[in-house]
Amino acid sequence: MLSNKVIDYCQNQGWWHEDVPAEYEDALRKLGIDLDSDFAHFYLHADDGPTFYSRHQEIYQICWVMENTVYLEDMTVAQLTLGLPESYIPLDSFEGEGGFFYNRQTGEVALVELGESIERFLSGESTPQWASFSKFLEWYFELEEGGTE
Repeated sequence: MLSNKVIDYCQNQGWWHEDVPAEYEDALRKLGIDLDSDFAHFYLHADDGPTFYSRHQEIYQICWVMENTVYLEDMTVAQLTLGLPESYIPLDSFEGEGGFFYNRQTGEVALVELGESIERFLSGESTPQWASFSKFLEWYFELEEGGTE
């Protein structure tokens, strides 16, 4: 369940909308996302254009990006290039040294960085930094003290 902290924050920013566009639901279905997940709840209701910006980096508004770009192709390229399992989808453009990836099966979010970090992640030596998408958003939007969970 998406945390009230995230919902309240989005409402205060003017990003929260109760009406859900049918094409956004379709976009999430194409990605194999459970429409009852916190991931879907966020992306079906929070919208501020193509991206959200916090912590000096952008994450996609996945539904907008699915509708207006070649996201599925980019996702496949990212998975193949980095060697990530198909369950991981990019939450950003992976510019610079790393990017955020959401696990569609577990709901976890990982920060994957090039080099030793990705090697440890792929070998199972490290695990995703956030146990849920909601916890990731709380960190990303700086809604709680501390770092990752």
